[in-house]
Amino acid sequence: MTKPSLDTTRAQFAAGHFIRVVNYHSTPRSDAAELERELEGFARDYAPVTLDDLDRLFETGTWHKDKPGLIPVFYEGYRNSATVAAPLCEKFGLTGWFPIATSFVDCDPEFQEAFARSHWISLVEEDKQGGRIAMSWDEVADLSTRHVVFPHTAHHEGFDTVLDEADIRREVVESKAALEAVTGQPAPAFVWLHGSSYGQSPLHDRAVKDAGYRYQFANTMIHRVN
Repeated sequence: MTKPSLDTTRAQFAAGHFIRVVNYHSTPRSDAAELERELEGFARDYAPVTLDDLDRLFETGTWHKDKPGLIPVFYEGYRNSATVAAPLCEKFGLTGWFPIATSFVDCDPEFQEAFARSHWISLVEEDKQGGRIAMSWDEVADLSTRHVVFPHTAHHEGFDTVLDEADIRREVVESKAALEAVTGQPAPAFVWLHGSSYGQSPLHDRAVKDAGYRYQFANTMIHRVN
């Protein structure tokens, strides 16, 4: 775990850097003890960030908690995000944020390894054992009752490979509709493969905005879509 010094954290907080985002991908059970130690440390030094907390920060420009916020982000929709990462977040009172590649979840378990290998989704040996690699839609729905789930495109695509209106509808719009049908709540955020920033392509920015997303997650910041 990368742990900034207390002085560094205070300086960042004073400068208005209110939220730390930490990205994870597969969280196999064999690494659960290490993840548990990390999340325990984060829970000690940071405050959890719910969607309401993030909305309030962007609406008011003021962080209302006495510690900086922590958003642990678990990418792709691995089944172990639901079975390993989410319970550990809950153990320490953290809200997990889960960007889901919706076609990965939708894929027949028999073909999920092939899907992962052809769509930039990294696997460890444990991922390939025991059936599903991706979480089920029931697990997605259950996760959404306690955490934040949102699309990571449909097929784990970057904006540089989503080139026309049909591609945009599939990756930006239909992924949102698929999640919302399962969770019964609006999908608040979106993230491209490679964590591309809002503002790089007017065509793709407009698609994200028109689809009704409030936020776009990127490698360097969380963008408020407007």
